[in-house]
Amino acid sequence: MHLDYLKKQDPDIFKSIQEEKKRQMEGIELIPSENLVSQAVLEAMGSVPTNKYSEGYPGKRYYGGNEVIDDIEELAIKRCRKLFNAQHVNVQPLSGSPANMAVYFAVLELGDTAMGMKLTEGGHLTHGHKVNFSGKLYRFVQYGVDRETEMIDYDAILQQAKKENPKLILSGYTAYPRKINFKEFRKICDEVGAFCMADIAHIAGLCAAGVHENPVPYFDAVTTTTHKTLRGPRGAVIMCREEFAEKIDKAVFPGLQGGPHDQTTAAKAVAFGEALKPEFKNYAKQIVKNSKALAEAMMGEGQRIVSNGTDNHLMLVDTWMNGKGITGKQAEHALEKAGIYCNKNTIPFDTRSPWDPSGIRIGTPVITTRGMKEKDMKEVASFIVKAMKNHGNENALKKIRKNVTVFCKNFPFYK
Repeated sequence: MHLDYLKKQDPDIFKSIQEEKKRQMEGIELIPSENLVSQAVLEAMGSVPTNKYSEGYPGKRYYGGNEVIDDIEELAIKRCRKLFNAQHVNVQPLSGSPANMAVYFAVLELGDTAMGMKLTEGGHLTHGHKVNFSGKLYRFVQYGVDRETEMIDYDAILQQAKKENPKLILSGYTAYPRKINFKEFRKICDEVGAFCMADIAHIAGLCAAGVHENPVPYFDAVTTTTHKTLRGPRGAVIMCREEFAEKIDKAVFPGLQGGPHDQTTAAKAVAFGEALKPEFKNYAKQIVKNSKALAEAMMGEGQRIVSNGTDNHLMLVDTWMNGKGITGKQAEHALEKAGIYCNKNTIPFDTRSPWDPSGIRIGTPVITTRGMKEKDMKEVASFIVKAMKNHGNENALKKIRKNVTVFCKNFPFYK
């Protein structure tokens, strides 16, 4: 990371960026929605396409001088289409939420009924939560997981869909640790005549690598962010069947956005190119191996993992354990003081507030990017549990942090 001009021009921001890099390199990052991008992606994001306005799409722009930008966007589209076996790709969405909004705007009328998973049981705000635009503009019916297994009950969703007759059914989640049977969702949508949509923001890298089922070829529309397990820049894409391409493109522009962020489009193209390489498949497989090993190690340390394990990159830890443990907020704060980063999170059927829930969400994308393997997960789990057990002991947390820093020196990434 060479920031010589920034160091001279704005030493305050330079200092903050260096401090953030130090935090990332000296700590254990377990937030499953985060990752570390390559030097090539970083360079693309800080490049001259940021100077260009390019409302419209390749070959049909509202400003002149977009010949090179067209090439960049077309390359990003080509690579993404190949990566996911998609019929049509829009690489312009600025983030996951506006990508979801664009699909809703394209296929739903205000007030239409749709189905998505409850936020408290693994869904996202944009999957119909009442405080979000999705819950305010549409009649979202929320489904959840089975109380005993803490997993999706597809028969229950089918019965709910038959009762509610939704125009759209959304699958794909932010805090669900198990594989999703997308083919079953396709059957449910076909049976009730619903638009079949997935939000694979969290598992896109796993889907692209063939580690998890890829719904793109047979779903009506699929959205994803380009960071998380895909290990690209902060942004999003929409993939859809050709018959919905025009409506979705118009929903993105001019419906919801102006000019795309062309430097980010370039970085997306770089990330898609990296994900098309054979080594990315090995990386995606390792994410899941590490996640399973970490879950086993956590359970071996006496922790309860929601659904008794994981199939993907994340897991939910029940830190509260019906009052026998600590709250998710306490756990998050204790871990942060120890140089371990996660997020407090509700668990299925949580009786506590979302601001101080019963669990935490942890994942393995970043630590896998840094080169950690299954054998390292026992040490990571030990750090986590020690920090939670010493959540009120500042001296103990400082000692753990020192040990975490030493541990992380074995896994450098940014110089």
